[in-house]
Amino acid sequence: MSKEFVTKSDVFVILDYLDTLGMRYWVDGGWGVDLLTARQNREHRDLDIDFDGAYFEQLLDLLESIGYKITTDWQPVRIELYHEQFGFLDIHPLIMAADGSARQSDGKAGWYDFQAAWFTKVLFDGRMIPCISLDGQLLFHSGYELREKDHFDLQTLNELKKKREKLNGNLNTPLPSASDNL
Repeated sequence: MSKEFVTKSDVFVILDYLDTLGMRYWVDGGWGVDLLTARQNREHRDLDIDFDGAYFEQLLDLLESIGYKITTDWQPVRIELYHEQFGFLDIHPLIMAADGSARQSDGKAGWYDFQAAWFTKVLFDGRMIPCISLDGQLLFHSGYELREKDHFDLQTLNELKKKREKLNGNLNTPLPSASDNL
């Protein structure tokens, strides 16, 4: 496995493939943090995607058809795949509710609950991209032993939170423009 990082252009290509399925999905993890800040803040080993689990088989079939190979299978929590050109992709199936909220298995007979307000879209490099909100990202960066990159992401999120509170107090509202690197 030679591809070490998922680049911005890799992200766009992967999202183009996901869009062909017509499913709901959201970028999470480090790239999700970068989307919220409207700029790439660090290099990323993978791209994390939360998605409507009703599309599980279709998504897996699509990814395997374009050359992804499963490297970690922790169903029903997550599957990590690798592609020689696009790098690692970490997919997380969600059970969507009618009210827009969702649940994800914790792998131990319990659930992670996602509030509907945590699913948002932001403008990044001229493209509207679905992602997990600032509130959701802050919560997801807690409850486990943080690695160096997690500390960096958490610091970035907290800086963004302070800036957004100064702007309007609403943590789920994207910044006015992707060109505003506040």
